[in-house]
Amino acid sequence: MTRPPTAAQRRVIDAADPVTGRLRGTPAQLAALVTRGLAFRHPRPPHDHFLTPAGHRIREAEPEPEGTAVTAVTGEAPAPTGVFAARVGGEEEPYEASSRRREVHSAWQGLVELRRMTNPDGSAERPCGWERTHLVRAAALALEAAGCRPAGPGGDEGYRVRATAQPEAVAVYGPDAEALRACAAALERAGWQAGEYTEPRTRARYLLASPRRV
Repeated sequence: MTRPPTAAQRRVIDAADPVTGRLRGTPAQLAALVTRGLAFRHPRPPHDHFLTPAGHRIREAEPEPEGTAVTAVTGEAPAPTGVFAARVGGEEEPYEASSRRREVHSAWQGLVELRRMTNPDGSAERPCGWERTHLVRAAALALEAAGCRPAGPGGDEGYRVRATAQPEAVAVYGPDAEALRACAAALERAGWQAGEYTEPRTRARYLLASPRRV
């Protein structure tokens, strides 16, 4: 059985960038994480270190879920944890677009760079593996970075991104047809494919969106 990371190594993992997984630590700490398969050193300058999928799993194995996870039973957005999280819609705290603009832009640019570094062909136009394993968070970041407004606690006047039972797909709800079209356009520009559907019971219109592979 693989030994768990030391307390010092765990602090480095926990402090990784929440989107890109970029690490900061001493050379010895980073080298030890690489040896354990929890990090990799990027071959291009400046040769930063990033979490591997195994490193991400350790980082996310927290008793308290990260801010953009969706509660499976209620479909509601949970309370924030203090770490940057794209708004999935339905959060209790007020939405202040101006105060979030810089962090959202930084997170999106970090995700674009992660695409460039981890997609086999170096494409920044197509979603990467991290997005496919964090569908709700990735779709929400694409929408917020494009300037779409997330819904408040009442669920109106903005988008809501929710998990679905389908593999590699999220549902996006909006207050009206125009908002849904804007969300679809934003996701398509971000490398997702989106189609509009109607829920059989409620007749509510929604988008079913998934990251493109080609």
